[in-house]
Amino acid sequence: MSSPVDLNARRRFLLSLLGGGASMFWLPESVHAGVRAAVRQASTSLTDVGSRLVIDLNAPVDHKVFTLNNPERVVLDLNGTVLPGNIDLGAFPSGSIVSRMRSGIQNGYDLRLVLDVHQPTQPRALLMPSANGRGFQLVLDLPHKPLGLAAPANVAKTEAPAAPAPVSPPASARRPVPVKEASRGGLRDLVIAIDAGHGGKDPGAIGRNGTREKDVTLAIARKLDAMLRRERGFKPVMTRNSDVFIPLRERTRIARKHKADMFISIHADAFHNTSARGASVFCLSLNGASSEAARWMADKENSADLVGGVSLSDRSDNLASVLLDLSQTASLQASLDAGQRVLTELRQIGSVHKREVQQAGFMVLKSPDIPSLLVESAFISNPEEERKLRTAAHQEKVARSVFRGLHSYYASKAIEGTHFAML
Repeated sequence: MSSPVDLNARRRFLLSLLGGGASMFWLPESVHAGVRAAVRQASTSLTDVGSRLVIDLNAPVDHKVFTLNNPERVVLDLNGTVLPGNIDLGAFPSGSIVSRMRSGIQNGYDLRLVLDVHQPTQPRALLMPSANGRGFQLVLDLPHKPLGLAAPANVAKTEAPAAPAPVSPPASARRPVPVKEASRGGLRDLVIAIDAGHGGKDPGAIGRNGTREKDVTLAIARKLDAMLRRERGFKPVMTRNSDVFIPLRERTRIARKHKADMFISIHADAFHNTSARGASVFCLSLNGASSEAARWMADKENSADLVGGVSLSDRSDNLASVLLDLSQTASLQASLDAGQRVLTELRQIGSVHKREVQQAGFMVLKSPDIPSLLVESAFISNPEEERKLRTAAHQEKVARSVFRGLHSYYASKAIEGTHFAML
């Protein structure tokens, strides 16, 4: 992973290239490999030769464009690029061959745009510095004959120069493309319960410099909540949004009340050895699951709770046990899968304590019918990691890692009735 110093040096090098007066150039991969970019805005238009998409970026990106058929599609991949939730890709004007444009995440980090087209085309893409010298523009041209009599609309401000030949699609790209629908329609949002660990009279772990775990977890939880709210397809619910104490059982009840699809509990680890470091992700252990199932079966108060939409109150003990076991098995597998994706993202921002998802009997994870994760963001007992946890920048990175892991997980599952079913 590149250090902040490495990234700053790379940025200075890029700026020096721009200062040389070049009006257009192709950046070699070695210059900007690994530099994350973000879409600032996008515009669509009709030109004399066809349809055009102009994407404004804050940094240069590796990209490739290719076509798929049956049905006809144009695919544009932007490596290491994020599309903020407040950026609307918009729609192409009347007369364009593009009927729909969608976006999705590939490989956890790469942005993929898929354009459904009415007829075959030979797409051309070109990256260039923005005219104002701030950022870059990626221009995608789709040559075609005019459709109908519609006049050009929303014409891009910059004229695109001649573009290179189209890139042939790799063999792996011929599979169905994961994408995100542009319109909400009647699809439901995925409910993510965000649990900021500790709170109120329970400060959690306290670092050497007085940093309280309950404050760090709330800050990270709020940032994750904001990210999910900006992303189409998610509906976050926080178990607490202030410095209050909430019993562990109540936290899972809140998640169930809102019919959560996933429960994420944010924490900061502590250990007597101050050299311990790194993030961790936990889900419920098999022993924890077994003991919790027994508690649910024996607890008359909880016997009417729903498991996968099936009430246990009117079932025989044997059937209820089978239903609960099936629900727990599915939830544990989902937790492990989602947890590994979150852990992979956390490895991109710093060290991890364990490279695999750990399993333990945390009380807050004992919800048999809801996939649940406990994220230990870092060791607050480690002075260096405590300093990082106090900064908004690192809190943002942790929240972003959890967000990306969740997005990657749901993009791979296409749960029926949700926006991700269209991926």
